[in-house]
Amino acid sequence: MSKSGFAVAAAIAMAAVASSSSAQWLAPQVRMPGKGFFASTARGKSLFAKNCAACHGADLRGSEKGPPLLHPFYKPDHHPDYAFYAAIQTGTRQHHWHFGDMAPVPAVRPDEAGHIIAYVRAEQRKVGLF
Repeated sequence: MSKSGFAVAAAIAMAAVASSSSAQWLAPQVRMPGKGFFASTARGKSLFAKNCAACHGADLRGSEKGPPLLHPFYKPDHHPDYAFYAAIQTGTRQHHWHFGDMAPVPAVRPDEAGHIIAYVRAEQRKVGLF
């Protein structure tokens, strides 16, 4: 098969997989805040304290249960906001640290996650991560 023939066959195969219902495992359905959402860092701070601080530390510097979010690993160019939404909703496998997998946090709705992420990003900016 020629290179162009291979490229066409690969494109057709990828399109077939992407359009099939069995492709859902490729990317979990992550819910985002609704249209018109405006994040509040103050609301995010209180939601973080309630839902995240036990593992990530009240000061976002981690604990014996979870990693620090004020770390270059969690800058937007390495872990974009979508990664935070996905971790909150579906959990995530351990990959940078040795704290074990993060379980989903089902009590946090997408709009609440948006407030939390805005707060985390604001704190990251304050310490010069970006």
